[in-house]
Amino acid sequence: MSATHPVPVEDRPPLSERHFVLATDLDGTFLGGSDADRQRLYDWIEAHRDTVGLVFVTGRDPEFIAELCDGGVPWPEYVIGDVGTTIARVDGRTIAPIEALEKEIAEAWGDAGDRVRAAFDGHPGLRLQPTEFRYRVSYDLHPADFHASGKDKVEEMGLDWLISDNRYFDVLPKGVSKGPSLRRFVAHMEIGEDRVLAAGDTLNDASMLECGLPAVAVGGSEQALLDRVAHLPHVHSAKAIGAAGILEAIVEKNLHPTAKGA
Repeated sequence: MSATHPVPVEDRPPLSERHFVLATDLDGTFLGGSDADRQRLYDWIEAHRDTVGLVFVTGRDPEFIAELCDGGVPWPEYVIGDVGTTIARVDGRTIAPIEALEKEIAEAWGDAGDRVRAAFDGHPGLRLQPTEFRYRVSYDLHPADFHASGKDKVEEMGLDWLISDNRYFDVLPKGVSKGPSLRRFVAHMEIGEDRVLAAGDTLNDASMLECGLPAVAVGGSEQALLDRVAHLPHVHSAKAIGAAGILEAIVEKNLHPTAKGA
């Protein structure tokens, strides 16, 4: 895949005027599927940048996203990162937090980072991730060793916990996750809710798929996620894996007139 070049947001129509906005998780979703399927989706997005908006909604941090896009993945125009605790615009190759949208997140977190790290020092089944996030603390999870009292610790501190892919344990500000942050972003940008597609594949995408926007659980999704969203009529459960599942949903929901020929 050849590297793409970020185009400043101000050089494109605002998201509120785009025909369609893709708000997608990365691992297993936008980055999932075959090389050919990913290239097909990425080429289609690049060919329709004036009518298609791209927002990454991911557990990944801004540094990872910049490296990823320098490696050939289409640059997003906005990022909802760190499991919803970062809301930022892409300015050149810089991912700059939007203060107005992060104010509530920062207030909900306060100075919790040090308290969380102290409370979980040595907790069975958790290994602190080396990256220091601004408004979350994240651990690698070893399910066989994990002691469930960790969930109670988080709740006693007035925070939220999230286990995803049975591999990660995140401690987050109360009420903050991908779904609420995406809804806040969509409202702030004045994007028509029926013109957004939220795409994901694991339990840390559940709040995003459940938040009421058109959504897709791509093929290959975590079974726990599929079970959780099975009753929701606005969520399409795709047969195609990863990137191909995103295109499948865009066609199924008739979100862009050119997607069928992609």
